[in-house]
Amino acid sequence: MIDQTTINRIFDTVDIVDIIQDFVSLKKRGANYIACCPFHDEKTPSFSVSPSKGIFKCFGCGKAGNAVTFVQLHENISYIEALKYVAKKNGIEVNERELSADEQRQNDDRESIMIALAYAQRQFTGNLMETDEGQAIGLSYFKERGFSQATINLFQLGYSMRSSSSFSKQALADGYKKEFLLKAGLCYHREQTDELGDFFAGRVIFPIHSVTGRVIAFGGRTLSAEKNIAKYKNSPESDVYVKNKTLYGLYFSKNAIVKKQKCYLVEGYTDVISMYQAGIDNVAASCGTSLTAEQAKLIRRFAPEVTVMYDGDSAGIHASLRGIDILLEEGLTVKVVLFPDNEDPDSFARKHSVLEIETFLNENEQDFIVFKTNLLLSESHNDPAKKAQIIGSVIQSISVIPDNISRMIYLKECARLFDADENTLAQEIKRERAKKYYGKEYKDIKPLITEKKRQINTVPATDDNCNEQEKELTYFLLKHGSHPLFENQYGSIDTVAQYIIGELKKDEILLQNECYKKIFVEYENLLNQNIEFSIKHFVNNIDKDISEFAVNIISNEYELSEIWKRFGSNISPEEDELKNTIPRAISVYKIKLISQTIGKFTEELNSSIAENDYEKTTLITKKIMELNHIRKILSETLKRVTS
Repeated sequence: MIDQTTINRIFDTVDIVDIIQDFVSLKKRGANYIACCPFHDEKTPSFSVSPSKGIFKCFGCGKAGNAVTFVQLHENISYIEALKYVAKKNGIEVNERELSADEQRQNDDRESIMIALAYAQRQFTGNLMETDEGQAIGLSYFKERGFSQATINLFQLGYSMRSSSSFSKQALADGYKKEFLLKAGLCYHREQTDELGDFFAGRVIFPIHSVTGRVIAFGGRTLSAEKNIAKYKNSPESDVYVKNKTLYGLYFSKNAIVKKQKCYLVEGYTDVISMYQAGIDNVAASCGTSLTAEQAKLIRRFAPEVTVMYDGDSAGIHASLRGIDILLEEGLTVKVVLFPDNEDPDSFARKHSVLEIETFLNENEQDFIVFKTNLLLSESHNDPAKKAQIIGSVIQSISVIPDNISRMIYLKECARLFDADENTLAQEIKRERAKKYYGKEYKDIKPLITEKKRQINTVPATDDNCNEQEKELTYFLLKHGSHPLFENQYGSIDTVAQYIIGELKKDEILLQNECYKKIFVEYENLLNQNIEFSIKHFVNNIDKDISEFAVNIISNEYELSEIWKRFGSNISPEEDELKNTIPRAISVYKIKLISQTIGKFTEELNSSIAENDYEKTTLITKKIMELNHIRKILSETLKRVTS
C-alpha cells in the first residue's frame, strides 16, 4: 500500500496544528493549543494539541493520538486513507492507482465506495465540459445561474447523461464492480433485465464533499418541466455518507468560517455556491433537510456563531424554528437574517456586490429571541391565549441554552419584550430544564434524585481483572524501557524493558489486555532485532489504541495506581526510584494474577465438592494451597520493599 519510507517522511514533515485546525477551531494557550473536543459534547475546552510533541489529547473523553490518527478518528476512515490525506496536505506524493481485483477484495467496502464516487465525479465533470449534450444542457444551466467557470471547477459541478444507462455501462467497462456502484447509490438494479440503470440520469450534478474534500455523495437537479419528476434527487445514505452529519460546502468554507468565527447557514446547493462566488465564503447548507444536532456540532467545531438565512417563506420559517433550538443547545450564538420577499440567498447574491451583501447582512441580522418573538407576536393579533403560547415557546428556546450567563441575559430580554415577571419566567425555565434532564415534571425531581443516589450507592464495586496492573507495567515499559536497571547473571546490565519482559516470560505470563499485550509483543520484537527504542514508534503506530496509550504517556496524563497510596508511599516514577518501583509493580501484578486464579479454582472446588468428586477436590485443594503459599511470599516481599 504505502512503503515505510513514505510513512516516515509523512510523520517527519507533518504539522499537527495545521492538520487539526482544518477540522477544529484552535486557540493558542502557552506552548499548546486548545479547543472543544470534536469527539464528545462539551462546552469548556478540554482538547489539547501539542505542536512540539506532535500529539493531541482530550482530557475529557480520553481520545488521543497523532495527526494521522486524528484524521482517522474524525473522518471515520482507514489508517491508509488518513495517511494519504496528511501526505496530500504536506505535498508528499503517494502513488495511487486503480486497485486490482485481488486488492479490491482485500480492501474494505468503504474504500471501494469512495473510489467509485471519485470515478463518478470525474465522469460527470467530463460530461459537462466535454460532451455536446453536457455543454448544451448542463453547462448552459450553470451559466444561466451566473456561475463562473472557476466556480464550476472549484465545486466540481457536473452532468449525468440523459441515457438511462450511460454511466453504469461505462463504469462496468472501466472495471468498477456492480456491487459498489449500487452501494454508492450511483446506480439501481433493473430486475426484469438484470441490468443497471443510472440513478442521476439527465440531471445536473452537485458533488457533496466530506470535510477532508473527498466526494461522498451527489445531489442531482432535473431540468425537466414535468411535474411528476422530483426536482432534486440525493444519494441514498451509505457507509460513507450520512445525511444528518453532513453540511454541503463545508470543505470549501471551513477555513473562512474559522477565520471569521462565524458560519452563514443556508438551505440548498445553489445558495452556497452563489454566496461563495459573491465573496461570502463562510457559508454551508443543510441541503434541505431539517437541521440535526450532528450538523450543529459540526458547525460548532469551527465557529461559535451561526447566522441562519431565511428567504421569507413563512411556512419554511416556522418549520426551521426547531433548528434554532438545536443550534442553541450546542452552545452556539444564533442570529437570523430574513431576505426581502421573493428573494433567497442565491438570487440575492447574484444581484449584489459583496459589499452590498455584507452591509445587508450586518444591518438585518437579528438575535434569535427578538426574531422569534416579533415573528410570533405579529401572528397573535393580541390574543392573550396565543401570547401565553408564544411566551412558552420562547422560554422553551431559552431553556436549552447550556451557558448560565447567556440564559440569564436572554431571560431578562424576554421579560422586557413581553412585559412579564422575570422571576416567574425564571421558574418556567428551571422547570423546562428539569423536564428535559429528568423526563419528569419539576415537582417530581427531588425523589427522583434520591432514588438515583440510592441506586448508585447499592451498586457493588467490582475488581475482577488485572487491567490496572498491566497498564502500570506498560507505562513503565514505554516511559523508562531503555533505562538501565539491574545487573544480570551474565554480568551485563538489564534495562527496565528487559527486566519486565524477562520476569513475565519466566513465569509464562501473558497479559490479558489486548492493547498492552500488543505493546509488549512489539517491544520484545524491537529488542530481539536490536532496534533502538523510540516512543515515537508507538505514538505513530498504525494501531490507534497503541498510539493513544503512548500519547497519554508523553502527555503526562498517566498516574500511578492506588496500590502505592495503600502502602503509604508517595513515590513518583522518576528514574532514580525505578529499582524499587519496577519490582513492586511486578509483585503486585503477580499477586493479583494469583488471587484471580485462586478465585477460579475456588469455584471449581465448590463444584467438585457438590459432585462428590474426591479426586478432583483433592487436586484443586492442593493447587490452591500452593498458590496461597506463593502469594504469601510475594506479599511479604512487597511489604518489605514498601516499608
